[in-house]
Amino acid sequence: MQTALITGGSRGIGAAIVRALAAKGWQVAFCYKTSQDEARQLAQETGAIAIRCDVTDSAQVREMVKTAIRQLSHIDLLVNNAGVAWQGLLTDMTDQQWHTVLDTSLTAAFLTCREVLPGMVSRKSGRIINISSIWGRVGASCEAAYSAAKAGLIGLTKALAKEVGPSGITVNCLCPGVIRTDMLACYTESDLAALADETPLCRLGTPEDVANAVCWLADEKAAFITGQVIGVDGGFGQ
Repeated sequence: MQTALITGGSRGIGAAIVRALAAKGWQVAFCYKTSQDEARQLAQETGAIAIRCDVTDSAQVREMVKTAIRQLSHIDLLVNNAGVAWQGLLTDMTDQQWHTVLDTSLTAAFLTCREVLPGMVSRKSGRIINISSIWGRVGASCEAAYSAAKAGLIGLTKALAKEVGPSGITVNCLCPGVIRTDMLACYTESDLAALADETPLCRLGTPEDVANAVCWLADEKAAFITGQVIGVDGGFGQ
């Protein structure tokens, strides 16, 4: 049976990925930081394994991966989905706010890849999917740190794909557009309607749209696809 580990898996896009993979028969583990109730409910619903972890802490990441491997025996697929945003002028951002965004949205992916890759390399097989953002490709005003972190994920994806390709491991990146999650809570309905109007498909994306793309990349039919950056954005920003 195929196995997967998803970071930031208790809500939004992460939870949709957990549900989609579990529905396809994958054994899934996911981590969460503070959303304990949501994580417990998702685990009960899907049979997935919920692991509490601060993905910015290398020691906690190491223990999370060890726990996942004990439960799953190995990890076929790693989805780096954890991330946080911060909106405001760059000149108003504190050092700590900058580091929180970069550590959660970019450094965490380095930490999880570092822990998961040895097992994948030894098996000569594995999939890594990084969840970036349209803002990592085009940038967003008042979201400089988030845009920088998500752009960093794109660079990490392209470089790591070349590094681990000889070991039979694929590394790809998805760039969601405007997706209906709680990250949009700061927007009014009129703002959301305007964003939908800017999207060629005339609607906002759903977490399930992103989860479906993850399932496609995780499938054996995508075995010759690596180092790619794929938009799941309805044409937004093109």
